[in-house]
Order: sequence, then structure tokens, then C-alpha cells
Amino acid sequence: MSALRRKFGDDYQVVTTSSSSAGLQGQGPQQQQQQQQQQQLVPRKKRQRFVDKNGRCNVQHGNLGSETSRYLSDLFTTLVDLKWRWNLFIFILTYTVAWLFMASMWWVIAYTRGDLNKAHVGNYTPCVANVYNFPSAFLFFIETEATIGYGYRYITDKCPEGIILFLFQSILGSIVDAFLIGCMFIKMSQPKKRAETLMFSEHSVISMRDGKLTLMFRVGNLRNSHMVSAQIRCKLLK
Repeated sequence: MSALRRKFGDDYQVVTTSSSSAGLQGQGPQQQQQQQQQQQLVPRKKRQRFVDKNGRCNVQHGNLGSETSRYLSDLFTTLVDLKWRWNLFIFILTYTVAWLFMASMWWVIAYTRGDLNKAHVGNYTPCVANVYNFPSAFLFFIETEATIGYGYRYITDKCPEGIILFLFQSILGSIVDAFLIGCMFIKMSQPKKRAETLMFSEHSVISMRDGKLTLMFRVGNLRNSHMVSAQIRCKLLK
């Protein structure tokens, strides 16, 4: 048996049948050894790890039902748990859509009032000064949203719908900023990569400690910063 393990390794196990074991009883030692070497070798079934070597629990939830609605009910946590590429994609997409939507609203107001055609008239007071087309409306929105304030484009007092849209723009911009920037800040502050600098010993030992057989291993911290009130929880599977 030991010779077979040295030859084929631990990935294979020896499978014997009742007929072969009964036939070995009536043979000599040399014939029994030859018969044992000719026994059937089958690959050992590899078991999946309950906990990976990086500390992640290899558990998947299934058959929960309506998983999408459960994730959308807590959208903020869902965004925080997404991968960085999806977070950046949603971040850029949300701001781009919001900017284009609000710039279109300013262009619609200028178009319905006729400011696009009368902007160059000397005595005419437009809703937003110096807005002639969609790019100028988009620039006005960016200047207002980012509080740049170049002073070239500004809202006049002859446009009540522009004042209402400006208030809506300020509220919507504050909500989007608080939601997305808060999500990015929490995601950056999570210490998920901290586990990569915690090293475990490659081998564990069972030894006597305080009069009892104890499973022992070592944990090392590669960083100079100390961890205060650190706790370690282990799972033992039998």
C-alpha cells in the first residue's frame, strides 16, 4: 500500500473487492504483493474547501427567490459591494446622464421662449444670458453645478421657470453627489485588502498545551501599523 502511494501519490486510492480479498488469503506473500500492485486505482475525489486560503468562505446562496428585488431594496449596499470597474462605470454613467438631462432642460426652456433666435437682439432679455445652442446650455449647467461662476452666462429675473429649474438642479445635484460620493468613500475605506498582509503559517501542528491536545498555527502581520482589539475566528470541519 505504501509503495502504491509513493508511486501514484495521494490523489489516488486503492479499491479492493470482496472476491479479490478472498483470493489473496490462499496465496503466498509474493503473489499477494503482486496482486496488490495490480489492484484497481481510481482517482480520489477532491473535496471543495469550505474556507479558501485567502479567508473567503466558499458558500453560495441559492433558491432564495426574487434575488434581484432583494438587492435593489438595499441599493446603496449593493453598489458598495460591486467590483471597482462596475462602480466606476455607474459613477460615470450617472453623472453623464444627469448632466445631459439637465442641459437639455435648459435648452428646452431657451427654445420654447425663443431665446435661441433673439439672443443677439439688443433690447431682448433672455432667460439665460449668452445661451445660443445646446453646447452653450451644457456649459451653463456645468458652470452652475460645479459653482465655477465665470460670469458670462447667468440667469435673469425675467424667467420664473428658469429659477424653478435652478432650484430643482441644486436639489438633484446634492442628492446625486451625496449618494455616489458617499458610496465611493465607503468602498475605499473598507479594509478588504488588509487581509492580504496577514500571513498564516503553511503548516499547523497538534501538540500538548495546558494538558490538552491543541491545534496550533501562527498568524503574522506584515504591516508596521498595529491592529487593536483584533479577533480571530476559526472553523473546524470534521
